[in-house]
Amino acid sequence: MRLILLGGPGAGKGTQAKRLSQSLAIPWISSGDLLHGAIAAQTELGKAVQATVEKGEFVKDETMIALMRDRLSQNDAQKGWLLDGYPRTAFQAEELDFLLDEIQQQVDQAIWLDVPKEILMERSLGRSRSDDNPEALQRRIELLYERTLTMLDYYGYRQKLLKVNGNQPPEVVEAAIREHLGL
Repeated sequence: MRLILLGGPGAGKGTQAKRLSQSLAIPWISSGDLLHGAIAAQTELGKAVQATVEKGEFVKDETMIALMRDRLSQNDAQKGWLLDGYPRTAFQAEELDFLLDEIQQQVDQAIWLDVPKEILMERSLGRSRSDDNPEALQRRIELLYERTLTMLDYYGYRQKLLKVNGNQPPEVVEAAIREHLGL
């Protein structure tokens, strides 16, 4: 199964990704984890994106597409995956579809965890990541509404969008997702 989890910072993508990837035995691919790992290791990519990530800005499409191309071509991702934090724009979603066509895969479902802005901020401020400061969070939430929401139309048009109320206990959110996926 090939799934995409969409939602703002603090929407519960990580919680749901962990649960679903374990039960489906597919890798959980977090773009944030990939970027933070590159920054921590001070790789070329990490150095190039560090300031952008710390300000809460989106990393350039070309960089993210290359990062995903590399990750999705690894052996563990051949039978399925769960993407968390990518794609973030309709352009990235379209580019992901082009990449998946090349490697003869397709998205089964994009899952939107719908959580009000004020709850996203509250949840995110409770985490301890370096880019979870109020200014960066506010910017990431603004960008979510400016750029990311167009993906709902993108996946909705393709009849691959599942909207779930993410402002519920994690078990309730998971049950709604599993029910829709027929698990």
